[in-house]
Amino acid sequence: MYYPLIKMNKNGPIVIVEDDDDDQVMFSKVFKELNYKNEIVFFNDGQEALAYLTGKTIEPFIVFSDINMPKLNGIELRKQIHENEDIRLKTIPYLFFTTSAAQEAVVDAYSKSIQGFFVKPCTFQDLKSTLKIIVEYWQKCESPNYCK
Repeated sequence: MYYPLIKMNKNGPIVIVEDDDDDQVMFSKVFKELNYKNEIVFFNDGQEALAYLTGKTIEPFIVFSDINMPKLNGIELRKQIHENEDIRLKTIPYLFFTTSAAQEAVVDAYSKSIQGFFVKPCTFQDLKSTLKIIVEYWQKCESPNYCK
């Protein structure tokens, strides 16, 4: 059976898994100002995001996830994504954006093969600067071509 090569979709949606409405508004404003062509897709909890990632043929460009969320937290979501070969092979960068960086959470996150752990900046300009650096890094980054 033939499987096509899979490579990071740099034009795909930017997925933000965030249960705080104020943070969602801030992310929306930042991405509007940055004017990237990628669609921005929000999910309020990990279960919604997992259903989207497993049920769609769309390949997101990048996932930004909070850790502390209802139903399925960010660490559990990442674990399920990492254990799902179909999603894992899409080489979707997965980054945590959360309010604190407790050592245990950082270690746990990196043990799930995340690509970054960031504390949410307090100001709009700091968030904009951080997101710009992250997105532009991943736009320039090469990813492997996988096949099953």
